[in-house]
Amino acid sequence: IFLCENNLYAMGTAWEYVSAVQQMSTKAKAYDITAEIVDGQDVLAMYEVTKRAVEHCKSGKGPYFIEAMTYRFRGHSMADPETYREKDEVEERRSDDPIILFRDQLLEFNKAEQAEMDAIDQAIEDEIERAIQFADESSFPDPSTIYDHVYGE
Repeated sequence: IFLCENNLYAMGTAWEYVSAVQQMSTKAKAYDITAEIVDGQDVLAMYEVTKRAVEHCKSGKGPYFIEAMTYRFRGHSMADPETYREKDEVEERRSDDPIILFRDQLLEFNKAEQAEMDAIDQAIEDEIERAIQFADESSFPDPSTIYDHVYGE
C-alpha cells in the first residue's frame, strides 16, 4: 500500500507548478497500480479506503495507491517562510482540520462526550509537557553517535 498525502504543495511551491499531471494517482495508474483518490481530511473515508486497499493487497491483486487529498497547515520545515501561499488561505482551511471534524462527528452522533474529549486533550498536553521536560533535562548525545539509527543494521 502506497499512501500519498497530497497536501497541494511541494516543498516550496504549489504542486500544479511542479507536476505535469494534477493527480498523483495518475502516476500510479501508469504503472498499472490500482489507485484511488480520497478526502484525506475525512477520518472515516480514510478508514474505508485503507480497508479496501488492505483487502486488495492481501487477496494477491498487487499494490494499491491511495492519494489522500489533504492540507498542510504549517510550512514544510521550521525554515519555511511560506511565501508561496497567503495566510488567509491557511486560516480558511483550518476549518477542515480532520481532528476537529472527527471530534465534532463523535460528539454529534453521541459516540463520545465533551468530558471525554477534554480528558484526551489534557492527556495530550500532559504528555507533551513530560516530553519537553525530559528533553530539557537530558544531556546532549555523544557526537560519535551522529550516524546511529540512520541506516538499517
